[in-house]
Amino acid sequence: MPTQPFPAMRETDVLIAGGGPCGLMLANELGRRGVRCLVVDAKADTAFNPQANATQARTMEHFRRLGFAHEIRALGLPADHPTDIAYFTRYTQHELSRISLPTAAEALVKIKSMTGSWSAAELPHRVSQKFVEQALRRHAQAWPSVEVRYGWTLERFADDGGSVSATVRPTEGAAAQKVRAQFLVGADGARSLVRRTLGIEWGGVTGIQREFMGGKMFAIYLRAPAFLSLLPHAKAWMYVAVNHQRRAFMASVDGVSEYAFHAAIRPGEDADSWTEEDARRVFAEAVGVEIPIEILSMGTWLAGHALVAQKFQRGRVFIAGDAAHLFTPTGGLGYNTAVEDAVNLGWKLASVIQGRAPAALLDSYEAERKPLAERNTAYARRFADSVGLFSAKPELEDASAQGEAERERAARHFNEHARLEFNIPGVTFGGRYDASPVIVGDGATLPPDEPNAYTPTASPGGRPPHAWLDDGSSLYDHFYSEWTLLTLGPEASDTSAFESAAKALSMDLRVVRMAQPSLRELYEAPLALIRPDQIVAWRGEPAADAQSVLMRVIGSMTPPTRTIQ
Repeated sequence: MPTQPFPAMRETDVLIAGGGPCGLMLANELGRRGVRCLVVDAKADTAFNPQANATQARTMEHFRRLGFAHEIRALGLPADHPTDIAYFTRYTQHELSRISLPTAAEALVKIKSMTGSWSAAELPHRVSQKFVEQALRRHAQAWPSVEVRYGWTLERFADDGGSVSATVRPTEGAAAQKVRAQFLVGADGARSLVRRTLGIEWGGVTGIQREFMGGKMFAIYLRAPAFLSLLPHAKAWMYVAVNHQRRAFMASVDGVSEYAFHAAIRPGEDADSWTEEDARRVFAEAVGVEIPIEILSMGTWLAGHALVAQKFQRGRVFIAGDAAHLFTPTGGLGYNTAVEDAVNLGWKLASVIQGRAPAALLDSYEAERKPLAERNTAYARRFADSVGLFSAKPELEDASAQGEAERERAARHFNEHARLEFNIPGVTFGGRYDASPVIVGDGATLPPDEPNAYTPTASPGGRPPHAWLDDGSSLYDHFYSEWTLLTLGPEASDTSAFESAAKALSMDLRVVRMAQPSLRELYEAPLALIRPDQIVAWRGEPAADAQSVLMRVIGSMTPPTRTIQ
C-alpha cells in the first residue's frame, strides 16, 4: 500500500530513527499507550539478511506481555526442529561436542515444570531477526497512533529546548519533509547519525583480535538444499566448524535449506573483493565437501566490539540499541539488549508525554540501561574469548593418536564453552537496576551475578520472581499493563494508602491480590510494586509511606518544575 505524503510540518510525540527491533519495539510500547510516534528507516523494508538468530527468554517474556510471544515462537524453525548447538572439525567430518536444547514445541511444555534458574514464563526461541522484525512491524502498524515509514532517512535534527525539529527525506531523493516531535530516539544502528550529531563518543574496547570472533568476518546468506542429506550427524540449529584452515559457524534460518553462514577471515585475505566463487570455496572449507549453494547475499562485518556510548541522552534526544552499544554477537546479547532498551524507555516517555510523571523520570533511562549495556558487552566478550581464543591445531583432523588426543581436547573445551554461552539464565534474567534513582532499594543481600545460574529475588531493581500458579497460569499474566501492586498471601493487606496516593499522582495502578502462600514466601514481603516493564520497584509492608514510595518510582522526588536540559 503506498504511503501518503506528509503535511508541510508533521507533528508527533516521538520521532524514532531506525526500524530494526529496537525502533519497532519502542513503537509498540508507545502505540499501546496511545502515544503518537513516527518511525523512519532508510531501508526499503525490514531486514533481508538473517542477522541475530536467538531471542532470549526475557525478550520472549516481553513479547508475551505484549500478547504475541506465541506468534514469534511459531516463526523461524519448524516446531519440531532441533535447537542443538554442535561443534565439528568440519560439518561432514568429526563431531566434537553438542548441547541439546528444547525444540519450539517442547519449550511450551517444559517451561511449565521448570524451576530454579529457569522458572520463567517463556524459554528462549531460535528465530532469525528478519522474521521478528516483520512481526514487530505488523503489530506496530496496527496501533492508530503509530506511523512506520521505510524508505525515509533522517537527514538532520535540532533540539530546540521545547521540542525537536527534524528533516526527513525519502531515500529515493524526493522532497524533504519537516517533523516536529517532543522527543527523538536514535535507534539507527552502529553508524548512528543521531549519536554522531550529538557528539557522543564510544567507551569500552574494540578491534579485539582472536582466531575466531575477532576481526573481520565473512557472511553468506545462502540456500543449500543438499546440506542435510550430506550431514552424517544429527541435525542441529547451529553448526560450528573448528579446524586449522577455516573457523566458521552457521545457523539454520528456516529449518529446511536456508542458512546464515559466518567465517573467520585469515591474515592476508581480502574478503571485501571475494566473488561468489570464493564464497563457495570458503563454505566448502567449513562443510568438508563441495555442495551446490544459492547465494542470497554476502559481505563482511567486524567482530571484536565491546563498546558502550558514554551518554544515552542529551536533552530531548535519546539513543538506544546498536546506536548505544555494540557487541560481538556471542551469546546473542546485542538484539536482546536493544529490545530491553525500548521496553525501558517506552513507558517512561509515555508517562512524561501524558503528564503522569515529571521529566526527571527520563534521567533513569541512562542510569539503568548504560550499566546493563556495560555488563552485557562484558559477558559477550567473555563468551567470544572462550570460543575465539581456542587454537585449532593442524593435527586436529589427523587420523592418528595425536589427532584423537587433539579432538578430545577440543571436545572438553567446547562442551564447557557451549554451556557457558548457551545456557545463560543469569545473563538473561539477572540484570538489575540497583543504582537507579527510581528504585526504592531494600538493602537485601543479592545473589551473585553469574552467567549460568540465576537465583530469583524480589529485591527491588530486578525482574520479579516468576511462578506458575495453582490454576496453571503464569504470575506474569496477572500483572497489569502499567503499575501493579501485588498483595501476597492468604491474608489481604491494606492497600488503601497506595491506591489513594496513586490517584493523587495520576498513576495508573491496579491492585492484584494473590492468595497463594508460596508467593508470599517467594517475594519475602506482603506487598510488591511492579513497574510497567515488569521490574520490582519496591517491596515492603502496608505501613510504608505510600506517597513517598510512589513519588520516588515516578521521578517526582525531583521538583516538578524541572525542565529538560
